[in-house]
Amino acid sequence: MKTIAISGSPRENVGKRDAKELRYEGKVPAVLYGGTSQQHLAIVIADLRDVIYTPEANFVEIDVNGVKTKAIVKDTQFHPLTDILMHIDFLQLFDDKEIVMEIPVKLTGTSPGVKTGGKMVQKLRKLRVKSLPAAMPQTVDVSIAKLEVGGLVRVRDIQADKYAITNIPEDTIVSVGMSRALKQAETEASKGKK
Repeated sequence: MKTIAISGSPRENVGKRDAKELRYEGKVPAVLYGGTSQQHLAIVIADLRDVIYTPEANFVEIDVNGVKTKAIVKDTQFHPLTDILMHIDFLQLFDDKEIVMEIPVKLTGTSPGVKTGGKMVQKLRKLRVKSLPAAMPQTVDVSIAKLEVGGLVRVRDIQADKYAITNIPEDTIVSVGMSRALKQAETEASKGKK
C-alpha cells in the first residue's frame, strides 16, 4: 500500500476559537487516535491534498516533532457551503491489528458482452476491505474477461486469501446489460423472421 508522508504540530488549546484560528492560518485541526491516548494536531491543509482528494486508498505517515506514526484517514468533515476541510481524524496502525478501509475496484480484462454491443454498468467503485495493514491491497481487481450480455460479478465472486470483503455478498459490483441499440437490433431481427 502506498504511504504519503505529512507533518503535523501538536495543538496546545482545543476548542472552537483555536480551531477557527488554525483554519485562518491555512491549517486543519486533526486527531490521531487508536494508540495509548488521543493526540490533537494541526496540519497544513496543502499537505492533505494528496491524502484527501484522490480516488486511491493510502496509508499516511504523520511526523510530529520527529516522531513518525503510521495511520489511515478515518473521518473527514467539510464545510457544507464552501467545501473546505474543517477537521480530519486519523486512526493509528498496528501490525497486529486488523483495519477496515474503502479500497477502489479495478476492472481487468475486456468483456465479450461489451464487444458485442452490451452496456457495462459498474455499481460499486469501492469495497470495504478488512485485513492487517501489511496485507491491505492497493486495489481490488475484478476480472470482466468472461462477462457476456446479462452477466454480472457479485461481491461473493471475488476470491481473496489475505483479506476479507465486508460488503453484502449479494451486492453487484459490475454487470453487462443490453444497450438500447442491441435491443432494437434484436427486435428488428425477430420482426424480420415473422
